Amino acid sequence: MTVARRHLTVPSEAEGNRARALGPPWLWGAALLFAGCVVGPKYEKPATESPKAYKELTPEDAKNTDGWRKAAPKDDVLHGNWWEVYGDPGLNALEEKVSISNQNIAAAFASFMQARAMVREARSQYYPNLSVNPSATATRVSGNVTGGVGGTYPVYSVPLEASWAPDLFGRVANAVKGNVAAAQASAADLENTRLTAQAELAVDYFQLRAQESLQEVLDATVVAYRESLDLTRALFETGIDSEESVAQAETQLDTAQAQATGLGVARAQYEHAIALLVGEPASTFSLPTEGLKARPPPIPFGVPSQLLERRPDVAANERLMAQANAQIGVAVSAYYPNLTLSASGGLESSSLATLFSWPSRVWALGASLAETIFDAGQRGATVDQYQAAYDQTVANYRQTVLTAFQQVEDNLAALRILSREIEQQETAVRAAERNLAIATDRYKLGIDPYLNVITAQTTLLGNRQTLVSLRSQQMVASVQLIEALGGGWDSSRLPSPDEVSSGDRPDPNRTASAKPAPETSSP
Repeated sequence: MTVARRHLTVPSEAEGNRARALGPPWLWGAALLFAGCVVGPKYEKPATESPKAYKELTPEDAKNTDGWRKAAPKDDVLHGNWWEVYGDPGLNALEEKVSISNQNIAAAFASFMQARAMVREARSQYYPNLSVNPSATATRVSGNVTGGVGGTYPVYSVPLEASWAPDLFGRVANAVKGNVAAAQASAADLENTRLTAQAELAVDYFQLRAQESLQEVLDATVVAYRESLDLTRALFETGIDSEESVAQAETQLDTAQAQATGLGVARAQYEHAIALLVGEPASTFSLPTEGLKARPPPIPFGVPSQLLERRPDVAANERLMAQANAQIGVAVSAYYPNLTLSASGGLESSSLATLFSWPSRVWALGASLAETIFDAGQRGATVDQYQAAYDQTVANYRQTVLTAFQQVEDNLAALRILSREIEQQETAVRAAERNLAIATDRYKLGIDPYLNVITAQTTLLGNRQTLVSLRSQQMVASVQLIEALGGGWDSSRLPSPDEVSSGDRPDPNRTASAKPAPETSSP
């Protein structure tokens, strides 16, 4: 409906004009009737199957495996700073820096802030738009047109305009729901990025310590090989042994020294990786040498169904489903008409002196209703598109759930098998030490050649290196198990709709702690 603007001069005439400008009563009745009506499918979280128990976590295996413990009621061992269960002050100090300085976390936090801003942007569509546009114009009118004397006519105007499109069929409400869900998914992504960085740091830290333990093994081996070389030379000089044995001992020593030197490459690279994770230049970052002393701590597992509430990646995919469902509602709302209410008022005069006087007032009120009659199937195709996008998020969610259970079972199996393998390897190391002692004694007595000693020494070194490697794998599996269990996070820490709509800047180290409130479509 289009309404011409006119001057307000006679109050009775103004009242009549205002009544006509507001439009027919049925239009306003329709607006009130359909306001708050939200079209589109109602979101329901798809069902997923959770096993009753972890396959790899049996009472019998738990008795013989390091780092296994079934969670007791109200067990909060993994809550908060999960890395503290290892009792390593060096690791604790590094982990505290990750949330503050890691740039991947900073980027994920910035993405979360963008998602929050989009919620506020969507919610702003609930409210009218108000604008003011003061102007001053001068128009030269030709005398040939007016049939008289031409002249310049100034016009001064201070208009105030407002327009509002009521959310009759939930287009805005669904848009807000979708953006809220997207912001919550972004918050879960932030927590997943934080957990990934923390776990990666712990893995790199323990692997660095394992390299230091390997260095200790090879350094001790070099000392032992040098003593063997001295013995071989002494026996050669007394005529008991041959020059060949001396050459063999020298070769073995040189090889061990080269291996010991080569370990420095991996150790340096792990140190540089840790520097990157804590947000420091690799050129100025260093860690003291300590060796691998940590052992897998007891880890509470809970029941498999709790895993879906403790994994931030699962929570993120669930929120993406809610977002996709809301987008279907936005697409469906395109089938319904749009109502726009507008009003304008202000002051208009040909003289500044009279601009702010009562007769200078002008106003206009109007309403328009728009509906697409024919679009060649465009809206239907759009709905189908968003329905397919929703189905895709459901498949992604279920795949993430399956991956979560796989990762837990993988690391449970790794810990179970490695625990047994380490026991066997420790036995092998003790046997190799005994074999070397016997071979050395028989060589000193001249019973066996030096080749037997070399074989025994090589066997012992290999077994010691394998033992350190297995312990490193065990610590990595322990960290990855904690990561697979969610690192103590819980979906109740997702920010609520009110929190993601807030303009307050949250703590980058903690998105929210309150449980999410029920979603609402009201402004």
